[in-house]
Amino acid sequence: MITITAIIRAKPGQEEAMRAALLDVAAHVAAEEPETLGFYLSQSLADPAVFTTYERFANEAAMERHNGSPATARFFALGPELIEGDVILETCREYSAKA
Repeated sequence: MITITAIIRAKPGQEEAMRAALLDVAAHVAAEEPETLGFYLSQSLADPAVFTTYERFANEAAMERHNGSPATARFFALGPELIEGDVILETCREYSAKA
C-alpha cells in the first residue's frame, strides 16, 4: 500500500474555497478511482486554514493515475488563489492500519 499525506495551508479568507476544492477531488476519487482505497480530508480544529489529506493507493500506478487526474490538476491550478506557502507531501509505504 502506498500512501500520501498532504498538509496544505489556505490563504487567509480562502478556507471555504479550499475545502470545496478538496471536496471536488474527493468526489472524483469516489466516482472514478477504484484503486484509490482511501481519501481522507481533514481541517484543523486549532487552525482552520490547515487542511490535511491522507490518501491510500493499491500500488504506485494507482497513485500516479490519481496524481495525473483531471481533479488533481484542477486543484493545483487553483493553487495561486488558495494555497499559502508550500504544500507538504509525504509519500510512504504503509505497514499497518486499523480499518
